[in-house]
Amino acid sequence: MRSIYFLGLDIGSATAKAVLINEKRDICSWAVIPTGGRLLEAGEKVRRDALEIVGRVDEVHVEAVVSTGYGRELVRDKTRSVTEITCHAKGAHELMKDVRFVIDIGGQDSKAILLSKDGLVERFEMNDKCAAGTGRFLEVMSRVLNIPLEEIGDIAVNSGEFAKISSTCTVFAESEVISLLAQGVDIPKIVSGLCKAVSERVYGLASRVGVTPPIMLTGGVAKNRGVVYWLSKLIGSEIRIPENPQIVGAYGAALIGAESYLNLSIK
Repeated sequence: MRSIYFLGLDIGSATAKAVLINEKRDICSWAVIPTGGRLLEAGEKVRRDALEIVGRVDEVHVEAVVSTGYGRELVRDKTRSVTEITCHAKGAHELMKDVRFVIDIGGQDSKAILLSKDGLVERFEMNDKCAAGTGRFLEVMSRVLNIPLEEIGDIAVNSGEFAKISSTCTVFAESEVISLLAQGVDIPKIVSGLCKAVSERVYGLASRVGVTPPIMLTGGVAKNRGVVYWLSKLIGSEIRIPENPQIVGAYGAALIGAESYLNLSIK
């Protein structure tokens, strides 16, 4: 008897994610690739990458494909598309049943989602109008400072001090960082200040929803130890990071596909 699979695709502005699960809801494979501004092509490639892990693409039987994210409507042959809010809530609840609050910091937006005890969305807020409080903000600053993006978090955590970054706008913050460099401020202090600035922006978003522990942080920025440190300090509570924080939305999409198919099959 051949296995039945369900595919979740999260096509974000910065990265495309794919998660393949079976009828038991186990994750069988996953993949993450940069979009490079080509959302349609990235969606196709990340789909192939996830399928090739379990077998030949033309032989893997996918019963449902659910898309989410910025480019969800561009996905070909999708069964349905679902909002990021719903998919992140579903994925987070499946990973940690007691989580009540999800903060997702992506490449171009950030989200704060309050969950019921059953994992349903009760309230949410999104920041999708400004790069501050997103991964894009940190990408810009890594280029200004000539520091690899993946090193920023460690530098921030190891810095004993932070420089105050007062601007909430990415463009003005960039000018502020250049000014601090000209003043001779130590780079680790600036980096820590940048992580704190991102955290303050996200904390403001989360506060409008009503932060309720236990809290999960998802998205690529969840890998940044500096942001996790400052956000946890601002909230005053531990923040949980899943093993693969970037794929939570795609996992939720796959779960929605499986549930829809299995319910229909029973009927």
